[in-house]
Amino acid sequence: MIVDVEPTAPIRPTEARAARDMIDRVQQRFGSKPGKLVGDTGYGSAETLGWLVEERKIAPHIPVWDKSKRTDGTLSRDDFVYDTTSDQYTCPAGNTLETSRRKFSKPRVTNVSKDGLIRYRARKQDCDTCHLKAQCCPTQSARKVLRSVHEAARDLARGIRKTDAYITSFMQRRKVEMLFAHLKRYIGLRMLRLRGPKGAAAAIPTRRNRPEPPQTRQIGAPAAPCMRGIGNRLPLNALLNASNTDVFNTIRTFLPFAE
Repeated sequence: MIVDVEPTAPIRPTEARAARDMIDRVQQRFGSKPGKLVGDTGYGSAETLGWLVEERKIAPHIPVWDKSKRTDGTLSRDDFVYDTTSDQYTCPAGNTLETSRRKFSKPRVTNVSKDGLIRYRARKQDCDTCHLKAQCCPTQSARKVLRSVHEAARDLARGIRKTDAYITSFMQRRKVEMLFAHLKRYIGLRMLRLRGPKGAAAAIPTRRNRPEPPQTRQIGAPAAPCMRGIGNRLPLNALLNASNTDVFNTIRTFLPFAE
């Protein structure tokens, strides 16, 4: 059942923001929210995962968007162990990486940069005498590790990915994506008649701009918005307000060769 639709530009941050807006709209209109969100890596940013877990309490069945893995043969962040109690990392050689080495009489808030990352640094004295320096930080005086402020939500998403529930969600997501891919590639429903996000919003009959039934059209009035590829014969209402079986039955009505 489709409960909300929002057209966006094909940009990863824009699509993630649209998903957040739709979740809030559905909760305001119907008083319910999903128990989990299923999506691809485009929705796996730290900001989106933090919003889902920390603010909306929604389980993220989403792969984590992570670029911390190094490809030059040096140690990656996964090789360092994080201690939640002391808020510090421990390198494979046993040295610690901390946000600050100074001891304050009053604990201070951890300094977070504008990009939402916390920087943990090792001591230069430890790195100079370490036997793993060539494998850890050969071009730097001391090793530095970055940690997101939403790393707990990212760890939760990584743990969910190892469960059977994630495999089930992945298979369900493939079924939905295969349906739309079939409509796009083989049926010809590639684009709307109106271009741009505003044109798509005007063409898609959402709850906000859809007229209330009964829907009647006077002689000479323009037809309902349609998808390009089938001309003016297949309105969008047949796709958005019907089940999968009804969608394919409608398509077969206009294209008897489509199976």
